[in-house]
Amino acid sequence: MSSQELGTSFSDLVVGSDGQTGSSSDPPSEGGVQVTCFTEDLHDVTLHFQIIRLSKQIYAWIGCNTAKFGHLYAAATTRPGNTVSVTSLLGGTSDNTGSSMARRLVLKTGLNIVLACNIPKDSPMLEAAAERKLVEKLKGLGYIRSKAGEANNSNAH
Repeated sequence: MSSQELGTSFSDLVVGSDGQTGSSSDPPSEGGVQVTCFTEDLHDVTLHFQIIRLSKQIYAWIGCNTAKFGHLYAAATTRPGNTVSVTSLLGGTSDNTGSSMARRLVLKTGLNIVLACNIPKDSPMLEAAAERKLVEKLKGLGYIRSKAGEANNSNAH
């Protein structure tokens, strides 16, 4: 499947718990799934993004020039101390492209993160630019928690 077909197939699809679909501009319903896809041209490469918002977690995929899946990481807060743990679900452990990004996304969203990433491991500038674009989109979708909320959450524990 080409990356254009991928974008066309999944672009702005929302699937509710009742099986209904709508655009991603609709607010996600309780128990629903919101899917957002977009493409950015950065540093002479094309990055494809897909964000799937579930009730208590976010799945994000970043594809570099292709629709390949890449390495898959899961990140979540752990107790005590609300530190973030990250594990590699698919792909080698020697290539940590994406694991640090998954950790930072948990800290910014307060949600569990599953991140698939196929950015080349020798491209730290591209990885940083991809993370910035992903965070911008997550912020625009309302998935990034506010600084005041982070302070309140830390005081509550």
